[in-house]
Order: sequence, then C-alpha cells, then structure tokens
Amino acid sequence: MSVTPRQTGTVLDEIIAGVLTDLRERQELVEEASLREAVELIDPPLDPQRALRAEGLSVIAEVKRASPSKGHLAEIPDPAVLARQYEAGGATAISVLTEQRRFHGSLADLDAVRKDVSVPVLRKDFVVTEYQVLEARAHGADLVLLIVAALDDPELETLYRLTRRLGMTALVEVHTPEEARRAAGLGASVVGVNARNLKTLEVDPGNFSALVSQLPDQAVKIAESGILTVDDAVAAHRAGADAILVGEALVRSGDPAAFISAIREATAS
Repeated sequence: MSVTPRQTGTVLDEIIAGVLTDLRERQELVEEASLREAVELIDPPLDPQRALRAEGLSVIAEVKRASPSKGHLAEIPDPAVLARQYEAGGATAISVLTEQRRFHGSLADLDAVRKDVSVPVLRKDFVVTEYQVLEARAHGADLVLLIVAALDDPELETLYRLTRRLGMTALVEVHTPEEARRAAGLGASVVGVNARNLKTLEVDPGNFSALVSQLPDQAVKIAESGILTVDDAVAAHRAGADAILVGEALVRSGDPAAFISAIREATAS
C-alpha cells in the first residue's frame, strides 16, 4: 500500500508527517498480508456502545506519557498496571496512545493493555492509512480514532468503512462545525468533540457545548481534552456528553482509580 506524501504547515501536519515516516518502517517489517492473517485469528472486537450510552457519564481513560502541548506527563513504565487501575475505578474503555514521537507511545503498549483488561480498548493515534486500521485490529483494538481534520472525505469514508468491516467501532473526532457536518454525513455512531485544535494546540473549553447540537442525535457524544477536574466532567455531562476522554488529569492524579470513581459518582443519575 502506498502512502500519499503530505505537505507540512500546521502542528497536525507535522505530527502526521512523523507518523508516516514511522509507518513506513513498520511496513518494511510487517507486510499487510501478515496483518490481515493476524486479524483473522484474533478474538472478535468488543462493542463499547451500550456501555458508553449507560446512565451517568462514561469515562474513556487514557494511557498517556506525553503530549505536544504539555511535554512529559508521566513515566508509565507498565501501561497494563495503569490500565488495571483505570478499570478498577470504573472506566468504560481504555485509550492507548501509540504515536511515538510526540506522545511516546507504541503498539507494545496497546498489546500490554489489551492483554490485561476486559473493557474495550481504543487505539489512539493519527490514523491516515488502511494499514494502521489493520494494525489496530491485529493488536487487539476494539476502537480506532479517526480525526476528521486529518482526512479528506474519500479517506475518511474508506477508513470508516474498513473499521466497520473489521467489527471495530470508529471514534470520529471533530473540532469545528464543518467537521461535525462531515461526521454526520458519514453516519458516525460515536463522535468525539476535541476542545483542542490540533492545528494550533489551543484549547477552547466551550467547544463541546458549542458543537453538541450539531452532532447526530443518535450518536454517542464524547467530550475530549481540557477535562482536568471532577467539576469539568460534570459540566461536560450537563452539556450533553455521554462520555469523556481523559488522559493528563488521570496520569497526574496519583490515584486514577479514585479520580474515575469520583467522576462516576458525581454524574450518576
């Protein structure tokens, strides 16, 4: 599978350029045919949607060592240990960052987490090729992140359909009204609104509230980024979020299980 070169300009463009460089190295080691064989042998993916739609606010808890905006966040020598703490606290799903350069993640982290938890697992990365979707499934992911800002309409459609064919759930991420319309046109059943503009890394805490009415009525609605306290989580829930995706606050909390439990208790119906 060939990879289309992309011009750089924004932070998102620069991240994707690095992702594609690292991807080419993995493609030299593992042929796509081998991934497809692995997909056929692995257990079927878990469906997270019923749990994400449950009463109260669901939490997608993220294994996150670093970020382009904040730099180093936490060491996380064993991501499985952290993921088990998340699950013990009541996390509905675990998000594992697998991007290497800016987030210091890896597919090995995904493998470790998938092996040790029973809840659905999201591969969180800058997915722009079919190969990456196949990688996600071959390594046990139940969900894959598709960032609308990183994809044109044909790419988004292709990756979304492949994700569905493999039995996985696509978390389709948007940041603007135009991106929300594209997600709706795709028929996305799980949509995340990122408060962080990935092109500039600026955060708008009100972005979820501004866009939630433009998301498909039947979609699971997820608030992403900028949620640092229990009060932030409660505000997202009151604005219409079915779930939140939280990383930084959890890895810095000292007691992530208690943090998740507090969020769940504060938003219980």
